[in-house]
Amino acid sequence: MEVRLRPVVVIKLGGSVLVDDESYRQAATFLVRRLHRCSGERFVVVVSARKGLTDELERIARGITKHPNPRSLDLLWSTGEMHSVALLTLHLEELGIPVVGLNVHETGLRRTGAGQSEAGFQSLSSQLRKAFDDHSMVVVPGFFGTLTDGTIVSLGRGGSDLSAVLLAYELEAGQCELIKDVPGYFTDDPDTAPAAERLSSITYEDAIEMTERGCELIQRVALEAARERSLPLLVRSLGDEVPGTVVSADGSQAQTCLNET
Repeated sequence: MEVRLRPVVVIKLGGSVLVDDESYRQAATFLVRRLHRCSGERFVVVVSARKGLTDELERIARGITKHPNPRSLDLLWSTGEMHSVALLTLHLEELGIPVVGLNVHETGLRRTGAGQSEAGFQSLSSQLRKAFDDHSMVVVPGFFGTLTDGTIVSLGRGGSDLSAVLLAYELEAGQCELIKDVPGYFTDDPDTAPAAERLSSITYEDAIEMTERGCELIQRVALEAARERSLPLLVRSLGDEVPGTVVSADGSQAQTCLNET
């Protein structure tokens, strides 16, 4: 008899929603609700460092030496993401979820080319896949991969978006969900234009054009990677009341347990 594997959902939690100790508890509660609603799915949760921590760590480094070696700086930065992995995993454990947190090397993103283009990375996620043997949820650090010799390297600012996209494609997820501090894309900046309306769907090209105009809600390299792989993205907030914005070739959304009828 053929064994059907439970589908994988990739959810990325950005630093804009991981702002303090309480926010990790709130994020864990959100994930528990989602797991209970979609018990037939397995979850990979990609986390960023707490808001502002990456800049804080860079200030520390440059307070020691004005020109830190990029390798040393990446190593220091990576402690921020690992801090988030550990905290969120502990909160999920407290809520009774079968969860495990992985480190940068276990996550399996490897840079194979020069620069920070998405084409220069591949996903080698054997350890991540194995983690699902005993767990329904796996928490991994975003923003980082490794070189072939194991050196930790960053994926550029906003690189946790790229981490999530690459892992979602490798794990054959139907879509990649990016949790932000806003419930999606709007027709204008809602902070300065209260009448701005949320967009239920936009194309990859629309999102890339908005990035060029200064709306960097999703890292441009991640958008290009999703477009290249025809991977739908769902940009949403932690709240369940707003469905968010789908980013895809035509604005359509992959079928999940949340939109099945």
